[in-house]
Amino acid sequence: MLTLLRSGVPRFADFLRDHARRLRGLQWIIVAAYAFLLIVPALLPLPGRTASVFNNLTVFAQFAFWGIWWPFVLVSIPLMGRAWCGWFCPEGMLSEWASGSGRGRAIPKWMRWGGWPFVAFSLTTIYGQLVSVYQYPWAVLVVLGGSTAAAMLVGWMYGRNKRVWCKYLCPVNGVFNLLAKLAPWHYKVDEEAWRHPVRRTETINCAPLVPLRHMRGASDCHMCGRCSDYRGAIQLTPRSPEAEIVEVGNGDSWQTVLIVFGLMGVAVGAFLWSASPWFVTVKQAAAGWLVNHDIYWPLQQNAPWFVLTHYPEVNDSFSWLDGGVILSFILAAAVCLGGPIFVGLWAADKALPLRRPAGMKRTSGGERLAGASHGIHDLALCLIPAAGAGVFLGLSATTLTLLQHEGVSVAWASALRFSLLGLAMLWSLRLVWRITLSRSSSLVPRLNVLLCVALGTVPYCAAWVLFFAVW
Repeated sequence: MLTLLRSGVPRFADFLRDHARRLRGLQWIIVAAYAFLLIVPALLPLPGRTASVFNNLTVFAQFAFWGIWWPFVLVSIPLMGRAWCGWFCPEGMLSEWASGSGRGRAIPKWMRWGGWPFVAFSLTTIYGQLVSVYQYPWAVLVVLGGSTAAAMLVGWMYGRNKRVWCKYLCPVNGVFNLLAKLAPWHYKVDEEAWRHPVRRTETINCAPLVPLRHMRGASDCHMCGRCSDYRGAIQLTPRSPEAEIVEVGNGDSWQTVLIVFGLMGVAVGAFLWSASPWFVTVKQAAAGWLVNHDIYWPLQQNAPWFVLTHYPEVNDSFSWLDGGVILSFILAAAVCLGGPIFVGLWAADKALPLRRPAGMKRTSGGERLAGASHGIHDLALCLIPAAGAGVFLGLSATTLTLLQHEGVSVAWASALRFSLLGLAMLWSLRLVWRITLSRSSSLVPRLNVLLCVALGTVPYCAAWVLFFAVW
């Protein structure tokens, strides 16, 4: 069976390479469907109370985007790598298309800043909450449509037939980059074969700007198949889902920030605020203080819909106070949940200090050689399963809400949610345990590391218990 898999996977990659034109045709169909669901609902009246997925296009688009698309795109990344990016993503497709006939400028230095994945993800997440992106088509048009327009503009200005937006500025690039580390496939490069090619030496276009010769892992690769069998050195190959984290590692400070304060902080706060009684308590206390001090402008609901939710025709409008408390709640969640996790990782790293074997060094491609030691940032990579599961569960809450509205029983959801979260946490702790083996063979220090990381994630787990079982 394993032999069949190893021989069949490269043939599939060759199929993608040889049928690139058909894949491009599929992408244009997806672009058309995406544009239809993005634009048309924004031109229709807001749905009434009796509207459903089956009789209202706006509700159908809402379910398509937030009930199916985003949750299950996240699921697809650990299963298939960034195949969504290379095969289906309308934004990536349009950005590359615009780049083909654009100005072709060099990529500016500011765009290469490593903090963009965290900043773009956080700003998009927070802004989406302020304008109620899960509920209203105009908000969807601004958030998703604005991102698509920016992708096309960046593609038109920079690079030639490249996906510069996807590489540096896409709000979910960093998230996909992390989740793809768990993929059970990657394009493996044989550097010896690269130096002595026997076939396919013509130039190929790697749209996501991956340095093919030194490619390690699946983080940046869009799985499009264009490089399959290039120089007889690149093949799509099965691997352990833990290989890239345990054997390659290469975590960095911005990846740590995105995992700890982004996925396990900002994202959780964005999911929790609407269900939290603490949010209501804080808002009421702030409103009382404002009234007592004769300050009334923050209580007004006069912000435009693209700044704060403002749909008076359905009695749904945010005051300036609402916006401020939402922002404060999300930022507080980032600190209160991400802070303990970071402290736990720091303590774990101190409990078992780095010990680089003599002569150990990084290769020219930046990958860590087998047996090299791992630092706090590589320990943070171990939390990808737990962080990814949390984001999926938060997004799937919209899926379940829409299903409930259609009369579907979701009594099974609670047990499934906690099972998925528990399994993801166990997988993260298993990765921590495996990484500690590269530092020490002694049991007690390794257990101390495991305990530090586990204790740091307690507030994160408690937040999901409150969301799913208490509130």
